[in-house]
Amino acid sequence: MQTTPQDTNPATPSNKKKSKSKAKPWIIGGSCAVALTAAYFGAAAVISSQVPANASVAGVTIGSMSKDEAQAELSKVATPLAEKPVALKVNGKDYELDPAKAGLSLNVADTVEDLTSYEVNPVKLYERLTNDYNVTPDLDVDEDKLKTQVEALAKKANAEASEGNIEFADGQAKLTKPVDGVALNTDDAVEKISDEWSIDGSAIELPAEVKKPQIAEKDLQTFYDDQVKALLKDDVTLDSGDKKATVSASDIASAASYAPKDGKPAIVLDDKKLYKSATKGTDLSSTAKDAKITLKDGKPSITESANGISLETDGLGAKVLAATTAANRTATVKMTETEPDFTTADAKKLGIKEPIVDFSTPYPASDKVRTKNLKAGSARVTGVIVKPGEQFSLLDTLGPITEANGYFTSGVVENGFSSEAVGGGLSQISTQMYNVGFLAGYDDITHKPHSRWFDRYPAGREATLWEGQVDMIWKNNTKYGVMVQAWVDDDAVHTRLWSTKYWKVTQKTSDKYNKTNPETKYNSAEKCVSESGGQKGFTIDVTRYRESIDGSDKLPADKKTWTYSPWNKIICGEKP
Repeated sequence: MQTTPQDTNPATPSNKKKSKSKAKPWIIGGSCAVALTAAYFGAAAVISSQVPANASVAGVTIGSMSKDEAQAELSKVATPLAEKPVALKVNGKDYELDPAKAGLSLNVADTVEDLTSYEVNPVKLYERLTNDYNVTPDLDVDEDKLKTQVEALAKKANAEASEGNIEFADGQAKLTKPVDGVALNTDDAVEKISDEWSIDGSAIELPAEVKKPQIAEKDLQTFYDDQVKALLKDDVTLDSGDKKATVSASDIASAASYAPKDGKPAIVLDDKKLYKSATKGTDLSSTAKDAKITLKDGKPSITESANGISLETDGLGAKVLAATTAANRTATVKMTETEPDFTTADAKKLGIKEPIVDFSTPYPASDKVRTKNLKAGSARVTGVIVKPGEQFSLLDTLGPITEANGYFTSGVVENGFSSEAVGGGLSQISTQMYNVGFLAGYDDITHKPHSRWFDRYPAGREATLWEGQVDMIWKNNTKYGVMVQAWVDDDAVHTRLWSTKYWKVTQKTSDKYNKTNPETKYNSAEKCVSESGGQKGFTIDVTRYRESIDGSDKLPADKKTWTYSPWNKIICGEKP
């Protein structure tokens, strides 16, 4: 029997070899994917745990730092920036806000937390490794505190609108700039600060309602530079054709006032003030003659007024103003017939026609020098006319109290001691003038009795005088003028008032009370005068009652109380 060769096909069971163990392909691929994923997420965790490579907060570089490192660096460098005053603007003006008081602060932890949050997005991770990160810091805002500080800021920033002004004084002009009306919107300001505050120092413009002045600052400044400066640049010549006079720049300034018109700046010059300047001792002076009231044959007499030629007043200011812009600074003016300032009718209306008060006090005629002062003072008050509503000031009438003005050194009382000074004795003129004013019913504006009583004067009804310190002033409270007449004879000083009687005056003087005994005093002054001492000191009341002659007017009772010191014994020198 013939045999066939053994089939050697490896597919047959008879020739298959047992192979070595191997992983299946899908298992291998899956394992790799798991490993790569783990590596990716691990790398993502590492990258996420660090601040992005090129990150900075308000200029502070914290790239690639850990969370703790970044927090430490921001606390060290960025937190002080957040503690600096917050720059604010309201209507263009700069203000500052204290962030601590306003409840504004940098939250370092939250700022870094946002940068180190876990991230798996490959694009984001790539950006963390490669891109620049300008990080907006996380800021905390306490709105209650912030609102309180904004309301305080409003008190500084808010303003009432005011127009600008130009003032003239001492020959100069002063410009006051206009002010915008500002009302800060506090609620919107709080919201804007909350939204826009950053630690880089950028200023925040806060919302406010603004009311602009009618004339803008720029327009007013231009007007001042162009016209006001030209106004005061030099004198102005007034030319009437045959007469001329000059008005100085200083006089122009005195007559000028700022008077905006139709929303534009403007200057006006006062006609009467310029007239007074232009006609004072110049060729343009008025030839009109005022009425005069003088004492003639011992009583008032009126010298009648007369018309004359004078500078035309109307429109003078406008002419001078126009001349300040002309090359020759000359104004053409007119002369016109005019009445005097004080006419005969004005003089008669004053009613200075009869004696209404006479008052006299004795004086020590043996003191010849003091008598000279009494005569000089009497001469200066004689002829003085006080019109209705005007005040009579004795110091203004007598001064200056100097040797050059005709006064002499004589006895005075200074600080309770006898001494000497120029004008000694003029206190008797003060007592005279006080009493005629008192008895005429005029209002006492100021007076001061002596520190101790001289028995030649009515107690509580007398007045001293000291230049620069103590004056005697009364006011003519009637509808009539009053003229003073004073003289000194052999034994008394006399004062008389001429007018028309208006007040019926009565007075009541109390008894002397609260009497004090004299003491011994020492006086180390160079001009000390020793005194032997004398009468007691005391307090006294004087009450005046005033009712008009026709009974239509009655004033409240006028009570004055004064305490006199005793006449102490004075020893010159230091107390032993």
